[in-house]
Amino acid sequence: MAKFQDIVFYYRRYWPMALLSIGVTSILQVADLLVPYTIGQILNVLSGQGLDLATERIIVAIAQLIRFPLNSGFILVVLVSLIGVVSIGGAIVQPWLVYRLDWNVAYQARRDHLQKALEKILTLPISFYDDNNSGRVGGRVDRGVNNHTWVYPQMTGQLVPAIVRVVGIVVLIGFIDWRIALFVLASFALIFVFSVQYLKQLVQQDLRMERYAEDTESRTSEIITNIKTVKAFAAEAAELAQYRQRLNREFKVVDSRILRGFFKLGASQTVIVRVSTVLVLAFTLLETVEGRMSLGHFVTTFTVASMAYAEIVPLSERVEFFARRYASMLRFHEFMQEPAGVDAVNLDYSPCPMPPYRFTGKIELTHVTFGYSSARPVLQDISFTIEPHQTVALVGRSGAGKSTLVKLLFRYFEPQQGCIRIDGKDIRQLDVGEYRKRLAIVHQDVDVFNGTLLDNLLYGNPKATFEQVQATCQVARVSEFIQQLPQGYYTVVGENGVRLSGGQRQRLGIARALLVEPDVLIFDEATSNLDSESERSIQLAMRSLAGTRTVIIIAHRLSTVREADKIIVLDQGQIAEVGTHEALLHQGGIYHRLHLLQTAS
Repeated sequence: MAKFQDIVFYYRRYWPMALLSIGVTSILQVADLLVPYTIGQILNVLSGQGLDLATERIIVAIAQLIRFPLNSGFILVVLVSLIGVVSIGGAIVQPWLVYRLDWNVAYQARRDHLQKALEKILTLPISFYDDNNSGRVGGRVDRGVNNHTWVYPQMTGQLVPAIVRVVGIVVLIGFIDWRIALFVLASFALIFVFSVQYLKQLVQQDLRMERYAEDTESRTSEIITNIKTVKAFAAEAAELAQYRQRLNREFKVVDSRILRGFFKLGASQTVIVRVSTVLVLAFTLLETVEGRMSLGHFVTTFTVASMAYAEIVPLSERVEFFARRYASMLRFHEFMQEPAGVDAVNLDYSPCPMPPYRFTGKIELTHVTFGYSSARPVLQDISFTIEPHQTVALVGRSGAGKSTLVKLLFRYFEPQQGCIRIDGKDIRQLDVGEYRKRLAIVHQDVDVFNGTLLDNLLYGNPKATFEQVQATCQVARVSEFIQQLPQGYYTVVGENGVRLSGGQRQRLGIARALLVEPDVLIFDEATSNLDSESERSIQLAMRSLAGTRTVIIIAHRLSTVREADKIIVLDQGQIAEVGTHEALLHQGGIYHRLHLLQTAS
């Protein structure tokens, strides 16, 4: 569970630079108090009431140092010079040093934490993405990092120095009259306690609002992803109506609860500040009238007290700024604390100390049992062996566990019982990244990135030569349609490959898989959504691979698996039949019935 300290530790790496920035700004804020104090001393000199003892000693020391006669003119010159140094010096130093340091820290942290967020995205288990779509995850990361970036200059560059300034004011007033200083301190404590208690309630409202906003963003992402389905069912009006309803609910919560709460907090603070300012004025005036306070001290005390109370509104605005972003920052840290999956690869970019794996492609499953829920196993006691360079097909009804077997082979999940070996080695003992580099898969829906055809082909093996790409495209029959594309290999295929047909995307997927030169190649329903001509092209590509590596084919269409060396029939998570196409037909079992159904259709 993320906590407030997680937000503070977001900048841990940059604390030296941050502390320098905060320190310099705080010194400048306190130094500014010398201006009203010095003006009070000037008024004392003009009214003949004399200087404070400490100030007088400093000016005497300066006069002796430069051997100048001490008189009222010299005193006034020194005091005015002090005001000039403080005012002009602060104006020069603050923009060039403080602001630059603040934003430097903020943007360095943004760069580093966006990288960490992507590392987290890459190492989370597949099951996380079953529950969270791209819109929800992307929105949480973007809002969290951006709000951290904008909050930092406000909080460290302005809030902390402002608090130091208020403390300096209390000390300065205490130097003049401790009773007034105690009253100012008590009024600030009252405002602080009241504000913190009220803000806790508002932050809880914001947390609920943040989760609701994530749901809205998630739905937006789904609409964009499934826009063809939305249009096909003429559901635009219905989607807009639901979206409008969600936004209206969101607005009511923000307007009636959160914003109104901040308005009430601001109004209450203003009332306390006005009352406190009037009381300080009355008490200070009384002390001056009765002769217990000089005119200069009266001006100084009331001026700096007013400056302290004037900080209440900016302080409140900065705290409110932080509170409104607190929920999204907290949700970001909750995301960053998600545990990595057991299949997480090593993201260290240093050269791998071990030699790359090479397998003959012998795969053994021994008593493998697995279920996404322990109470409902998907696979039960599965055992079989695939010899090197064999072509093996997994068939069965939907839900029989075929694709789950592939997920276990890729180590997206770990079996609850049993083990999977490749060349006699338990795959759980292998480096997951190096192991997966020796496998390749062609899914039913091939993922295509928004880039050129060549970019997509080289995704798994960026070092492949253009000659290797061309040779692989010949095998995968990609070359049949490349000439039809306007820029050939350099044609931008669009997001999810929208400019390619289903058969073209499948052949692209095969070529991309072959370019990594895998020891085990898996086709997961690679032809189920294709027309007969495209299916025939894919089958020819698959046939040319027979005997060159271990090939696993998952298929509903039995025409795709006729020539497999071995066909494994799964039924309700168990192996029902094993054999060749002809042998299984003669058995008259599940495979025979599936074949009859497809033949009849």
